Amino acid sequence: MHRWLTSLLILSLCVLPVPGRSELVDDLPEIGAASGNLFTPLQEQQLGKTFMRYIRATQPVIDDPLLDDYINKLGNSLVEHSEGLGSKFTFFLVDSPVINAYAGPGGYIGVYTGLVLTTQSESELAAVLAHEITHVTQKHLQRAWYAASNMSLVQGAALVAAVILGATVGGDAAMAAASGAQAALQQQQINFTRHNEKEADRLGITILHDAGFDPRAMPSFFTRMGRANRSYGMELPEFLRTHPVTNSRIADSLGRAEAYPYRQYTDSFRYLLVRATLRERAFHEPRDAITYFRTALQEGRYRNESAARYGLALALLRDDDFAAAAKELDQLLQKRPDTLEFIITASRTDMEAGNKRRALKRLEQAVKRFPLSYPLQITLAEFHLRAGNAETAYRKLSFLASLRPENTHVYKLLANAAADLGRKAESHQHMAMHYYLKGALEPAIMQLKIALRVPGLSFYETARLESQLQKVKKEMEELKKKKG
Repeated sequence: MHRWLTSLLILSLCVLPVPGRSELVDDLPEIGAASGNLFTPLQEQQLGKTFMRYIRATQPVIDDPLLDDYINKLGNSLVEHSEGLGSKFTFFLVDSPVINAYAGPGGYIGVYTGLVLTTQSESELAAVLAHEITHVTQKHLQRAWYAASNMSLVQGAALVAAVILGATVGGDAAMAAASGAQAALQQQQINFTRHNEKEADRLGITILHDAGFDPRAMPSFFTRMGRANRSYGMELPEFLRTHPVTNSRIADSLGRAEAYPYRQYTDSFRYLLVRATLRERAFHEPRDAITYFRTALQEGRYRNESAARYGLALALLRDDDFAAAAKELDQLLQKRPDTLEFIITASRTDMEAGNKRRALKRLEQAVKRFPLSYPLQITLAEFHLRAGNAETAYRKLSFLASLRPENTHVYKLLANAAADLGRKAESHQHMAMHYYLKGALEPAIMQLKIALRVPGLSFYETARLESQLQKVKKEMEELKKKKG
């Protein structure tokens, strides 16, 4: 355990460059400067990237392109109506039954799948995101962290991640990684809690209304959490521990929401599909998921029949019942031919069943209709790779990596494409980036070492790989000296 925690803290100091495009960041500024200034935009960006690597190293972050696309589009539709307009925000889902969400530095906002499944409407989910967005735009996290300690930017990122994870899921490992400065930070967070929460509620309700969601969803969600507070006693769900719900807070948010005229709000179809997807994923055995959705359809226990059938199709696909899955998806596509979830899952069913040509044709036709769809593009690239079209896959994946430089999955696919093309050193370099972004530092270093042993490297390639490897090692040594 000690070695694992040490590796995580070492990871926080390492910035592995994207091959040919970025360099290690040296001499990063410190947080606790005597001037009292908060972070510069560059500092916050660097902090957020380091924070996110730490999160990936300790949490099961979902890399499903459809789920990722939904949560980011929902989140950024709210950002457009906030004080964060023009700033970069990244939303991600964590595969866990925990009922919580958190805001990290650099606009990184995590949402646990348990919270998504707990919400009863898309507006409730939007309310939680709006609340977390406000924590970022109002600099709540920065203010709390500034008072904690005078430490380097990257060390602080590991500390903040450890405190957030410790507060959210109560993990001993996350708490232990934070060192003695953690107590000061936790106390500062407690001091800020009431003021920050009220401010986040007030501005979040305005964001909800302006973005076209129900402003009453926030007090509605709080009310249900308040009831849970009384029901759970000491065993509170995580949302209640990190976002204390009081009667005065519920009354205040309800009063603000009532200032807006009442009207009916409809959940988006994608929200219902996301809930069906997460519900299906929550079953360990696909047969149990099949039973759940078939029973729900037979008894009419669903909010939307198509969403329930989609959940059934996903379960059938996971159970390798390709014919039954294809039948369900064909019926769904007849009703909604432009639904990305149906198109991609139908194509994946074809691919898994061995019908590669049909899978590619379906996706290529869809890409012509929706050329800007990242889920379609990366799935098409993946399927070209699986169909043996490595050159086509490599071109598409290289472009996608330039669009999403922090996407771990695209680098793994790039590594496979490069390997199929005989570009061994490049394959290992891409795999190193994949591991690095996932927070697996030792495998990343190993991949760079393997790349250096590939025969026939040019002087430039060797120098670049050596530079990357040496800079990572140097940072590791510096951190060990500081810890010693």
